[in-house]
Amino acid sequence: MVCQKIGLWKRQEARSTARTQLRLGGIHGRLRAIVCALGLCGVLVAPQAAVGAQEEPALPAVTQARALDPFVAELEERTFNFFWDTANPRNGLVPDRYPTPSVSSIAAVGFGLTAYPIGVERGYISRIAARKRVLTTLRFFESAQNQHGFFYHFVDMNSGARAPGSEVSTVDTSLLLAGVLFCQSFFNADEPQEAEIRRLAETIYRRVDWAWAQPRPPAVALSWTPEEGFSGSDWLGYNEGMLVYLLALGSPSHPIEEDAWTRWTAGYDKHWGAVYDQTYLGFAPLFGHQYSHVWVDFRGIRDAYMREHDLDYFENSRRATYAQRRYAIANPMHWQAYGKNVWGMSASDGPGPIDSGERRGYLKYAARGLAPGGIVDDGTIAPTAAISSLPFAPEIVLPATLEMYRRFGASIYSDYGFRDAFNATYGRGGAEWQPSRLGWVDQDYVGIDQGPILAMIENFRSDLVWRVMRTNPYLQRGLERAGFTGGWLARLD
Repeated sequence: MVCQKIGLWKRQEARSTARTQLRLGGIHGRLRAIVCALGLCGVLVAPQAAVGAQEEPALPAVTQARALDPFVAELEERTFNFFWDTANPRNGLVPDRYPTPSVSSIAAVGFGLTAYPIGVERGYISRIAARKRVLTTLRFFESAQNQHGFFYHFVDMNSGARAPGSEVSTVDTSLLLAGVLFCQSFFNADEPQEAEIRRLAETIYRRVDWAWAQPRPPAVALSWTPEEGFSGSDWLGYNEGMLVYLLALGSPSHPIEEDAWTRWTAGYDKHWGAVYDQTYLGFAPLFGHQYSHVWVDFRGIRDAYMREHDLDYFENSRRATYAQRRYAIANPMHWQAYGKNVWGMSASDGPGPIDSGERRGYLKYAARGLAPGGIVDDGTIAPTAAISSLPFAPEIVLPATLEMYRRFGASIYSDYGFRDAFNATYGRGGAEWQPSRLGWVDQDYVGIDQGPILAMIENFRSDLVWRVMRTNPYLQRGLERAGFTGGWLARLD
C-alpha cells in the first residue's frame, strides 16, 4: 500500500504542476493544449520537432487523425492515470490489479511502458517525467531476477522478488518486451537519458535466449518453473502467442529459426470457421485478437496463411469483433442487458461461483468468449473486450462504449475508467430486471485489460504506437522472417 500512496501523491503533484509539465513537454503538448482550448480536442495535430529542441525529435508522420467523442477522450486519460498513479515510482512495477492489494504483473508493466509515451503525446505528462519513469523501470529490469532473460510472471510490488508459485512466462515477458521496444523507438532524442533508455532496452531484449525456451523445437514453450522445469505445452495455433514468435524471430542475439512460424500456424485450420455470419480465424476471448495488435500494425501485411485466405490479421480481428456483437444481439442464453450496444467477452474477473437464486453457474476469473469451436459465456461483460477493438470496428465499438456508460454510469465507471467487468444477471434470483441496475460489478481494475483500452484508443486516434513500432528494426525483422509482406513493409523496402 505504500507504493500505491506514493503513486497517488505523484498524481496530485503532476496535476498541481500541469502547466509546467506541458511547457517542459515541448511543442506537442502545447499544440494539443491550444487545440483543446479551441474545442477541437478530437483533432490530432501532427507532431513536429520544436526548433532547436534536440531532446524531442519528430515522430513518423501521422497517417490519419480522427475526431473522438469527448467521453472517449476522457476515458483515455483516466485509463492512462491507472498506470501513472498505481505504479511503484521506485521500481516502475505496475500492479496486476487495483485497488485490491496485488503483486505486479510484468505484462502490466509492458502496458505501462506503452502508456507513458502516450501520456507525453496527449499532454498528460511531460516528456521529462515520462523518461524518468521509463528509466526507473528499465533500470529495475536490467538487474531483475530472470532465467535466460525471461522474467517471472508475477513479482512482489516492492522487492521485485518472485511471487509464490509464479512461473517464468514467455508470453508475459514478450508483452513486457513490446513495451520496452516501444520506449526504445519513441525516446529517440540525442539526449543522455534517452540514450540510456535505448541502451537499457537493447540490453534487456538481447539478453533473452529464445532458443532456451524451445524444449520441443521449433515451438516455444509457455512457461518454466525451477520446481518442474518447462511446461508440457507450447505456443501453437492462433492466440496472443503471436507476439512471442515475432519477437523471437526478430532477436539480434538469440533468434529462433524461421520454421517456428510455420509450426505456429500449422494448427490454424482447426480454428478457422464461421460463426454468426463471420468467417475468420477464431480465438474465443477478444484479448487474443487485440494484444499483438497493440504494437503491430497488421493492416495490409500478410503471412502465407493470410495470403491464402485473402485477408490480414486486422480484418480477422474486425470479424471476431462483429461476431461477438451479433452473438450478444441473439443472446441465446438469455442474459440480462445483452444487446447491440452492450457486449464483449474476454479474459476478465467474474462473480462466481453460483447464484443460488437462479441455480446458474458463474465463473470467477476466466477467459470468456466466442469462436468457431465453441462458446464460454456466463453473462459477464468486460468493457475492455469491446473498447480495445476500437480500431477494428469503430462503427460498433463507439456506440457500445457510450451506451455502457450512459446506462450504468458510476456503477461501472470511476477514477481509472471502466472497472474490469460486470454482470447484470447475477444475484437477481429471477427477479424482474431493471435496465439501470446490475447484479454484480467488479471493484477492481486489471492492468492487462486497462493497457489495451488505452493503447487502442490512441492507435485509433493517431496510430501512435503503430507508427512508432513500424520504425523498430527488430519488429520489422521478426515480421519479415515470419513471411509477412506487403503494406507498410513493402513501403519500407
